[in-house]
Formats: sequence, C-alpha cells, structure tokens
Amino acid sequence: MSVYIFRRMLLLVPVLIGVAIIVFGMVRMLPGDPARAMAGLHATPDYVEHVRSEMGLDEPLPVQFGIFFRDLMRGDLGQSTRTRRPVAQEVWPRFINTLQLTAIALAISAVVGIGAGLISATRPYSLYDQVSMVLSLFGVAAPVFWLGLILMLIFSVQLGWLPSAGRGTIWHFILPSVTLAAHSTALIARMTRSSMLEVLKLDYITTARSKGLSENVVNFKHALRNALIPIVTILGLRFGLLLGGAVLTETVFSWPGVGRLMVDSILARDYPVVQGSVLLLAVLFVLINLFVDILYAFLDPQIQYD
Repeated sequence: MSVYIFRRMLLLVPVLIGVAIIVFGMVRMLPGDPARAMAGLHATPDYVEHVRSEMGLDEPLPVQFGIFFRDLMRGDLGQSTRTRRPVAQEVWPRFINTLQLTAIALAISAVVGIGAGLISATRPYSLYDQVSMVLSLFGVAAPVFWLGLILMLIFSVQLGWLPSAGRGTIWHFILPSVTLAAHSTALIARMTRSSMLEVLKLDYITTARSKGLSENVVNFKHALRNALIPIVTILGLRFGLLLGGAVLTETVFSWPGVGRLMVDSILARDYPVVQGSVLLLAVLFVLINLFVDILYAFLDPQIQYD
C-alpha cells in the first residue's frame, strides 16, 4: 500500500504540470488587456506599458510560463493584480468557505442519498420506491441556479425562515448547501438502489438469510458494505465536482467562496488569482481520488494494490 501511495504521489507531479500549462494558456486566451484593467480606464498609454512590464506581460509566452512555473515550484502563487496582496492570502479564506459549504453538501448527499436508496432497494417497486425515484429524477434534472432561486423565494421571501444570502450564522449554510447537494443526493440515491439490488441477488446474501439472520443484519452488515464500493467512487468524484462547480450556488446566494472569487478575477483579468484557485482545486481533486482508492482496500479486503 505504501508503495502504491508513493507512486500515486509521484504521478501528481506531471498532472500538476499539465494543469499549470492548461490554466496558463486558457487564462491568457481571455479577451481584454489585464494591464489596462489594472491601470484603469483613464490611464495613459505610457503608464499602461509600465504596468504591463511590471506584470511581465511584455515577455514572450514561454518566458512568462517559465517565470510562473519557477515561482510555483517555490510555493509562490504570485500577487493579485487587483489588491496587490499575495494570491495565497486572497484564495485561502475563500477556499475555506467553499470547503465548508461543499463538506456539508456532501454529508447531506451521503446521508439522504444512501438512506433513500437503501430503503428503495429493500422495498422495490413500492410506493416509496416510485416516489423516491421520481424525486431523484427531479434532483438530477433541476438546474442549480433555478433550484436555488426557488428555495430562496419559498424559505426566505415568503416564509422568512432562512437568510437568503451571505455567510454569518449556521442558518446561512442551509439553503446553499441543500441547493448544492440536490443533484448529488439524487445521483447517489439511484446508484445506491441499483448497487443494493444487484448485491441482494448474490448467493452469499441467500446463505446469510438461510442462517436465520434478520433482514437488518443482512442489509446493513452484509449487503451494504459491498454495495458501498461504487457509491464511494461517486462520493469521491462528486466532492471534487462540488468544489469546482459551486460557483453557481455561490453566485445565487452571494456566498464568499473561491467560485465567486474566480469569476470576479476572470472579469478583472486577475491572472495570478485565477491560476492559483484552479491549481488549488486540481491538487485537492487528485488527493481526494487517491483517498478513495485507498478506501477501497478497507471496504473490500480482496482488493490488493501492487
């Protein structure tokens, strides 16, 4: 296992290099002049050229990338062109806010999705199963921004139960986390149902029942553990996707997260902040997938890593 983890950590290096190249190229394909945006609309051409020279934008692209990659290897993500603060100080507090929101949304998805899928699998084709699958289909199909606005209209505007925007108290987490979790919850519920139905047909489940074990023991101790392997895969992937896809939810609910920071930075042509944000999300996504692979061995002892 330790050798496998070490090899996967080594593979992290070319992945990050590839991400750095893609992000560097895509950011510089954005329309507009970042030097002009930083200098201001009324700046003189000489001052704009001075700003461009300070930012290193007058160098050829290979030279710019070399400087960017050299600083990245030193742990220096650069300086924001908007605030003149280090990128790490700009991104990290916003990233913590997004991480908190994503963790709560993933917890909701796991608890509600696995619970609903488990009950549906143990009562197939019942009224509960049909209602649950219809709601799951709705959760998969409903756009995030539309669902967020509907929840805000009902629970904030009409009922006045929950705050509609911002971040301050625990009540501010409810609407954005539920909105962010809706699609993942529906997906996990359907995956859990499908996986459980497949496992419940296996011979060892029949053997367990023939021994006189209760249905709860058969379902939770024997069937659910093996059914969790594809579900863990979905949870790991969804965590990374939720981190990167929280931008719509953060925009709807004015949540001060890294998604909104990236949007604002793109509009302001703040190259260093965009690059630092994407790289941070990419590293976390790769580490989450590594953790999921390791978790497989604990769920199924038959899985061995050479």
